[in-house]
Amino acid sequence: MNKPVRHIAIFAGTLVLALLAQATWLQFGRADELAGHEKNRRVRINAYAHPRGNIIVGGEPVTGSVPTTGGDLKYKRSYTDGARYAPVTGFSSQTFGSNQLEYVYDKFLSGTDDRLFLQRTTDLFTGRKPRGGDVVTTIDPNAQQAAVKGLGKYKGAVVAIEPSTGRILALASTPSYDPSAIAGEGRQDQRTWQRLEADKDGKPLSNKAIKELYPAGSTFKILTAAAALDHGLYTDIDAPTDSPYPWNLPDTVTPMKNENESAPCRNASLKVAMQYSCNNVFAKIAAELGKDKMRETAEKFGFNQQVDMPVRVTGSVYPKDLNRPQTALTGIGQGSLAATPFQVAMMTAALANDGKLMKPHLVDKLRGPDLSTVQEFKPERMSQAVSPDTARKVQRMMEFTAKEGTGKAALIDGVTVGGKTGTAQHGANLEKIPYAWFVSYAKQDDGSPVAVAVFIDPEGSGVDRAHVSGGGLAGPIAKQVMRAVLKK
Repeated sequence: MNKPVRHIAIFAGTLVLALLAQATWLQFGRADELAGHEKNRRVRINAYAHPRGNIIVGGEPVTGSVPTTGGDLKYKRSYTDGARYAPVTGFSSQTFGSNQLEYVYDKFLSGTDDRLFLQRTTDLFTGRKPRGGDVVTTIDPNAQQAAVKGLGKYKGAVVAIEPSTGRILALASTPSYDPSAIAGEGRQDQRTWQRLEADKDGKPLSNKAIKELYPAGSTFKILTAAAALDHGLYTDIDAPTDSPYPWNLPDTVTPMKNENESAPCRNASLKVAMQYSCNNVFAKIAAELGKDKMRETAEKFGFNQQVDMPVRVTGSVYPKDLNRPQTALTGIGQGSLAATPFQVAMMTAALANDGKLMKPHLVDKLRGPDLSTVQEFKPERMSQAVSPDTARKVQRMMEFTAKEGTGKAALIDGVTVGGKTGTAQHGANLEKIPYAWFVSYAKQDDGSPVAVAVFIDPEGSGVDRAHVSGGGLAGPIAKQVMRAVLKK
């Protein structure tokens, strides 16, 4: 063999060996990865080859599966009261994938989870069609209905939590959407998706309760009060504070004004300061405690932490790098502080539970196709955010605010209610209509069954700026959600 031919033979042999090595790697080394890849059509065919398990609310399924005609995907997802429960279930779409509970428990719902291996094996021998497991949620259908009905035309969110266990009783976001309308592969499904994505104002595909961050406004004052008491800045909620009025932000000549200029906020006690939502008192507290102590307390309530319940919640932020005036602004829930409505509900629930923050959870249990319990979720403590004594003092302040202050909209006959209103400025030059907030809890003799956070963005709803208030817009919604839980 002459030299050129030998070189060509060696080169060709090398290519063949490389091809064989690549084929071997693809077939064995990457087999599992490629078998489960989202672009693998066989994965989608298998996922929709049989009905999925269901997501359960109040003992009843709010999801289903319906046969399709044509194509190789035999079933598609269907939803009962889809828009009401979309913030809970998320969507499972043949075209657009899945999110929320549909995504987190996709394998369990589709029946491919390892925990259902015995069930799959039994089905194989009995000839029964494969079946998925069910996800049983903590949602109270009455509370969810009250939340969605109360939000109505507004952009906003409602979160209700059982303080003693962390069970999530309501999780609402408006405007919402019907996941059934995007569950298939048809052109109508695609047009609906495009329309939902194009709505940049309402953001129906974004769960405002857990995914969007907002300034918490005056609702954050309950945490500021807790920080002041827990760090010993004040001990008596009825004693006067050292809070002059007018009072300027530290290192500035900018006055910290109160919404009600005639309110008795000069040197007001903590209880009166919360009653009238005195900005000068709470901003000064934050400035005196300093950024580190404020952030320490905020983090005990869940700020700057990753929370999976099991759907991941966008992390709420208490910033690390703050100067003195910026720290003061966080004391009234403004500045660079940002929170989800879910975080604000966690904060309220912890204070209602004597300072103990329970890990919030949306799922009670997973059950197999035969209705046997595969996994059950028990209450779990997340932190002791503040001492029980501090929490009870804040409760007294919130209950006084509900009776004598801005929280009257949430009062329920025969029930102990604590509340706090909030409005939060937003927009580059504060030109937009303020956000409206309301936080509350209802407490009966056997404990604190429910804590609620309501958030409303009135922009575009036709509400005049002068009529925006947490008590006026959000308070009645909180009341209805609490009543729905208490009736049960």
